[in-house]
Amino acid sequence: MSNDGTQGRLFGTDGIRGRYGEGFLVPHRVSALGRVLGTVLGAGARGPQRAIVGHDGRRSGPELELAITRGLCASGFQVTSAGLITTPGLAILTKLSHFDFGVMISASHNPTEDNGIKVFGPEGNKIPDLVEEEIERRLRDDPRPVEGGPGPGLDPRLEEAYLAHLQGAFSELRLDGLAIVLDCANGGGSRVAPRILGRMGAHGIPIACSPDGDNINLHCGSTHPAGLQEAVRLHGADLGIALDGDGDRCLLVDENGTLVTGDAILVLLARHAARRGLLPKSRIVATVMSNRGLHRALREVGVDVVTVGVGDRRVVEALKSEGLALGGEQSGHIVFGSDNHFIGDGIFTALRVLSVLQSEGRHLSELAGAFVAFPQVLVNVRVARKPNLAEIPAVADAVQRIESTFGGEGRILLRYSGTEPLARIMVEGPDEACIRSQAQEIARLVAREIGEG
Repeated sequence: MSNDGTQGRLFGTDGIRGRYGEGFLVPHRVSALGRVLGTVLGAGARGPQRAIVGHDGRRSGPELELAITRGLCASGFQVTSAGLITTPGLAILTKLSHFDFGVMISASHNPTEDNGIKVFGPEGNKIPDLVEEEIERRLRDDPRPVEGGPGPGLDPRLEEAYLAHLQGAFSELRLDGLAIVLDCANGGGSRVAPRILGRMGAHGIPIACSPDGDNINLHCGSTHPAGLQEAVRLHGADLGIALDGDGDRCLLVDENGTLVTGDAILVLLARHAARRGLLPKSRIVATVMSNRGLHRALREVGVDVVTVGVGDRRVVEALKSEGLALGGEQSGHIVFGSDNHFIGDGIFTALRVLSVLQSEGRHLSELAGAFVAFPQVLVNVRVARKPNLAEIPAVADAVQRIESTFGGEGRILLRYSGTEPLARIMVEGPDEACIRSQAQEIARLVAREIGEG
């Protein structure tokens, strides 16, 4: 859809997202979406139809939640709100509490001015592309808003049900004596994350756990971990946990204040599972953004990596099709298999790592140290046009020649910026001076072939 919400693609790779009050993200258009959602997802259902909604603490969240509820009620649904909740919390509640579908009002790690809408089916997974296309088609055909109607009923038992799910999954985990700094990005995890750590006995030190509508992701959370690193050092804590605004990402900070990325978390979890024969097919899933250091650290223990495109949806698809149990992204969005219903959950991820630390009896720095990131060099080239980079002979030949020297210990990624006239050349490998020279060589060829001016 366009800025007026009537044309173009509505759903992106992670639901609907944009600036609140602009384009589609205004209440009357969201109410129309709710009506269409109810019509499409409730088609053919018998008996009462139930939907769950929730938000991540942005000032615009409750208003959009009310708008989509009006539309859902107009199409015959009973709507219940979980209130302030994480996206994975809402997804798991959709499944475990037997809702027909769930709607999360969130823009994840984006700034407070943004918001978005994510829709989950009855199993807690994102709805298929074909269903999104059907929703968009019907919304274009009939964009009428729903002007009046009831708001959602807030049910505090839903938060308790989510906490019970986490406690049940980690019934053997005791965190007594551990000092843990917790950064919830002033978002959806600000209430549930401190509560679950407290119930497991940890001495929790919360920071950025006080959403005021405007401070979500503001110099905090997994995209801004410096404050957490400082707090871990200041308090002499055992570790730190950073979620993003909607709680599906998790990064960690070790006892020395060193950041532990999503790649390091994947390595830690995979190596632990592999040592115990608990990693199906000795394989995990990672995206093209994962550092080659992950591949090396896992190859050392006989674990292979299935590489997929960017996005948790692609990770989930590969986990299911390959019959695997662990995957994720460099950003800290870690997805477990059937043991967490293929739902990526930052709190669940943190608890799984804490379980490994307890089982191994070692510090986070020791286990995370198995991952050593390869250096990366990124060079931008301004371009006059954007042909397929892989089909420019001189560039393709250079890439093939350079990659042949890596022996599996490096990689090259070429892509265009989605918003600027830039080609981005990323080269990764164990020798920084070498990859810098290689990136500059490719950049010169790109500039010669399609450079601006």
